[in-house]
Amino acid sequence: MPRHRELKITLKPLQLIFCVAFGLWLGAVAIALSLWLALRLWPEHVQPVAQVVVPAVTPPAARLSAPVAQPPQDAQSEMFERYKDILHQQQVQQAAEAAQGNPRNLNSPKCQFWLAQNRTAPTDKSQAAVLEFCY
Repeated sequence: MPRHRELKITLKPLQLIFCVAFGLWLGAVAIALSLWLALRLWPEHVQPVAQVVVPAVTPPAARLSAPVAQPPQDAQSEMFERYKDILHQQQVQQAAEAAQGNPRNLNSPKCQFWLAQNRTAPTDKSQAAVLEFCY
């Protein structure tokens, strides 16, 4: 019969502490080397993309003379277009709500059809039809 060997484990706290500290140090060195390598290689790949994406930078003297709080003109026109779209949507919604409450529209089958269409799947066509047939 084979004899079982006993495994004795002795805990050496100083050796354990040294091994954990050495592992943490190696991890920090690996992270530092990775960051250094990334910073050295990153600008070479990003520079062509940045020239395409970012518009030309104005000189510092021009930036100082420009007003700080004024957004660019295209951003203002975009915001105005969004405002007009929202205003139009609100007007169409109010018109549809008014058309539903009008007793004259309850007898019109075309109005009822387009009101139901506009309620279930609102599109520009259904909104235009509500405005056309319900007034």
